[in-house]
Formats: sequence, C-alpha cells, structure tokens
Amino acid sequence: MKIFGHEWIESERFYSIEKLEDIAKTPSNSLLRLESLDSSLELAKYCQKNRVRYALEVKSIKEALFANLLATTYILCHKELARELMPIAQNYLFDTEVLAYIKEEDIEEMAKIGVDGVILT
Repeated sequence: MKIFGHEWIESERFYSIEKLEDIAKTPSNSLLRLESLDSSLELAKYCQKNRVRYALEVKSIKEALFANLLATTYILCHKELARELMPIAQNYLFDTEVLAYIKEEDIEEMAKIGVDGVILT
C-alpha cells in the first residue's frame, strides 16, 4: 500500500493542473493532479498521448472506468467509493491504482480491502 501525506513517509508530490500551460511550470517527470474528468478531459487526453503521469479525481465507478482507459496513473476518490471500486479494478485488472482520501485511523481498514494507496487528509 502506498501512503501519501504522512510525516514518516517521503512521498511523491502531486502538482495541480488546470490548463495545458500549467504543465510547463512543473518540474520534469512530475505527477500531475487533474480535477474531474468533466473539466479535465482534454488534459487527460494530452497526458495519455504524451505518456505524462497524472492522477484524476473521480466521483463514480463510471468515471473510474474511463480514467483507467485514459491511462491515468492514480484514481483519487473518497474511501466509500474506493471500497466499491477495488473489486471492479481487480476484476478488470486496472493498470490504474486507486488512492483513497482518508484519516490516519482508517489505514488498516483500507489495507484490509486492498486499496492500492491512501492520501491522508
């Protein structure tokens, strides 16, 4: 399990991107963070085409399915959605990893259901 945002663990930083020009302002090989697919579809397609690593916020299983097909590195979601999504991601052998937003006390719960990683809030 990957853990982002804990003081004991050095983790990769997410760079929030809203428009194509923002990518040029990030360090090379950065991990980009995009908002929902509705508002970031063109950015996601750009990242897919150019093999740029990115994370995408999703609010439904349907969005997660599309995110996987768009070569998203990480799907970011709340823990309830992650709980529903993990069996689907495992069944379809997602290349995309599912990261859940949680509090530190929920790490064990997320590990038990097999979530790929967590982001501590």
